[in-house]
Amino acid sequence: MTFEEYVAQHGASLLRLAYVLTTDAYLAEDLTQTALTNAYRRWHRVQAARDPDAYVCRILLNAHLGWRRRRSSSERPVPEITSGPTIADPADAVATRDRMHQLLAGLAPRARTVLVLRYYLDLDDAGIAEAMGISQSTVRATAARALAALRVGDPATITGEIR
Repeated sequence: MTFEEYVAQHGASLLRLAYVLTTDAYLAEDLTQTALTNAYRRWHRVQAARDPDAYVCRILLNAHLGWRRRRSSSERPVPEITSGPTIADPADAVATRDRMHQLLAGLAPRARTVLVLRYYLDLDDAGIAEAMGISQSTVRATAARALAALRVGDPATITGEIR
């Protein structure tokens, strides 16, 4: 398979994954472009890999985590959502998704990546550990802390714990 064929087949799914990781459409495009540029430079290795999709996904994850490390000093305020009316409003579903989006954006990069791989790509602990280059116990601990922070609604409670 040529690089162009690979991008035509898998580019959209990589962009979706990048969007879920970055929570920003423009950053997702930049991240996908960076990952594909890195994959193009190593295309002979990608083709020789046992699973080229996993190889490129790992490139994307490494690029994402590398960006987040460099931008670790930037702060993102998360506004509080006030309670709404008791009447069922279709906008409530949108607001709920937006709040979850904000909470995920506030998680540490590793925590968000673990949750995205688990619930968006439906990978098990072994698959996540292999994709991120960490142990399965680290995956489980990171996921548990991230989910606890999401339940509380304050991802800042684990930002310092997971780096």
